[in-house]
Amino acid sequence: MPQERVTPEPHLPSCREQPLPSPAAAPAGADPSPAGSSPRLTLVAAVIGFFLVTLDTSVVNVALPAMGRELHGGLSALQWVVDGYTLAFASLMLSTGALSDRVGASRAFAVGAAVFTAASVACGLAPDLALLVAARVVQGSAAAVVLPSSLALVRQAFPDARRRARAIAVWAAGGSIAVALGPVAGGALTTAWSWRAVFFVNLPVGAAALALSTRVARSPRRPAPLDLPGQATAVVALAALTYAVIEGGAAGAVAGAVGVLALAAFLRVEARHPHPVVPLGLFRNGAAATAIASGAAVTFGFFGGVFVLSLFFQQVRGESALTAGLMFLPMTLVISVMNVLSGRITDRHGPGAPMLVGQGGAVVGLLVLLPVGAGTPAVLTAVAMVPLSLGAALAVPALTAAAMGAVPGERAGMAAGVLNAGRQVAGAFSVAVFGALVGDGTHFVAGMRRGLLIAAVLLAAAALATAYGLRGARGETSAAGGRKLGGGRE
Repeated sequence: MPQERVTPEPHLPSCREQPLPSPAAAPAGADPSPAGSSPRLTLVAAVIGFFLVTLDTSVVNVALPAMGRELHGGLSALQWVVDGYTLAFASLMLSTGALSDRVGASRAFAVGAAVFTAASVACGLAPDLALLVAARVVQGSAAAVVLPSSLALVRQAFPDARRRARAIAVWAAGGSIAVALGPVAGGALTTAWSWRAVFFVNLPVGAAALALSTRVARSPRRPAPLDLPGQATAVVALAALTYAVIEGGAAGAVAGAVGVLALAAFLRVEARHPHPVVPLGLFRNGAAATAIASGAAVTFGFFGGVFVLSLFFQQVRGESALTAGLMFLPMTLVISVMNVLSGRITDRHGPGAPMLVGQGGAVVGLLVLLPVGAGTPAVLTAVAMVPLSLGAALAVPALTAAAMGAVPGERAGMAAGVLNAGRQVAGAFSVAVFGALVGDGTHFVAGMRRGLLIAAVLLAAAALATAYGLRGARGETSAAGGRKLGGGRE
């Protein structure tokens, strides 16, 4: 998925913003910093950690057919290989920012990277799909710890706002590179060795992150309240609803009912808890709600498209894993360039216009893919994928800036957490929906087209909501005195 260029600060580590201590004095609760620690070393460690967990959201897709052949699994099992990671990542990220504050970002980062690396080895050694999915859930849980703690380390190492903004831009670039490399690297590793290589490649990267974490300045522990009932009901609701879509049948109906009940319980808990993981009042802020909904819609279309096209290239067109990965190369190159351009456009003109144009472009991109079939030339298919990536890469940095600018600065971390968790949840549901539509593959192309059309309708509705929000927000500023949704620099 395109990564957001974050201005001001994205992906903040906790829903409860805490002031950072000056590095000149050792904060209370901090361990002595190791000799040789430096801000640059901390930034390198954080970038590697973010790269590591982001790579696994995209590197696996192209390897799925090879996994299915070797481990004798059907499509629903392969969907869980993707969604086991994504759901754990999405749901636990609601609380791991606060957990990182409580135990200290440096400790959380080291433990998260260690568990992620060990789980990657378990994935690569898995003798069957059940154990592979279980290891992927552990991977996703560890990723949910690594992401907020890696950004917290950057914020800790760069107390000066200007230097911190540049450091965060470098950190975000690590995620963009990982997304761009994912499909191509997955295809190359699967072809050169086997699907297991897409997990074993995490071993040297994780080892590097762990080695660098020993040289990072120790972080203080800060009190941060946890919403355990809200976290638990969120996990149950998301897992049950995803199971209902993927599995269907009587078991799916039961899971759907459980998911609805858990969702109702989640909403009740969040309305009453003094420190909810998802403050429901956020959705009464029109600009923030529009940005969150737009982020979910864009992610649904993009993740679903990448998932189903990865299968289409190999199962319908009969391409090798390497060729399938290379088919994504034009798309990922566009993402890398457009993420930078979108940030500059948003800085100059405000987030409203690039949000709207990006969503509209992504709708066009999904519609352009509808005629693609088994006989479509490979070059034409690769070119047809570009408009979707162009629109998504334009929209995501802008909608991130809109969410950040719609709330006071002290609530930016909470808004970023909800936005990113919502995007991951949408990605998980897109895999479930697209997989259910293509079914056993006998009518793969027809199911793929239905999925693309559903995604286009959702994105069009989000674009209309954005247009309506632009009209309503014209001339208004956020409660924080920030940027107008539709305006340029204040």
